[in-house]
Amino acid sequence: MSNNTLLPPNSTPFERGIAEATARISNVPVPINDLWNPWTCPLNLLPWLAWALNLQTWDSTWPEALKRQQVASAVTIARQKGTAKSVRDVVSSFGSALALREWWETTPKGDPYSFAIVLSVGPNVPQTAEFQQQIMQAVDDAKPVRAHYTLTAGINSMGSIGMLAAGRPVIYRRIEAQEQ
Repeated sequence: MSNNTLLPPNSTPFERGIAEATARISNVPVPINDLWNPWTCPLNLLPWLAWALNLQTWDSTWPEALKRQQVASAVTIARQKGTAKSVRDVVSSFGSALALREWWETTPKGDPYSFAIVLSVGPNVPQTAEFQQQIMQAVDDAKPVRAHYTLTAGINSMGSIGMLAAGRPVIYRRIEAQEQ
């Protein structure tokens, strides 16, 4: 037994045995900073980190980038819960965009404590009704409790059209006219 023990001299053999067996536990590396960082946490432990941060919306079928973004924004959203900014942050954490207009910003003014959301689901996230429902659930958790809203949903997509043009060389001949 090592001399680096906190046990008193009159400790029992059982206590000394426990101290010796658990002394090796301190040699096991525990990367605590990596485990609490959503960008470096191993993917199989990410649901546990989401649970520890009290993330309300989670789906195991989401892409890895979306899961990490959800966990990364959880603390900021929780701090601002009940504000328009938290609603914006929730939607952006899902990789989507929104336009939010509160009741006093519309003409004519809307019902007090109401707002309208125009949601555009991004191209790199699932394009399903279930995913939009999960976004709405997260908005319900982040919005002020007294507020109600209307939602208009759309899909953001990007595309490109490739055009290929080949020019055919044309030879122009100058026609000269002579006076006679």
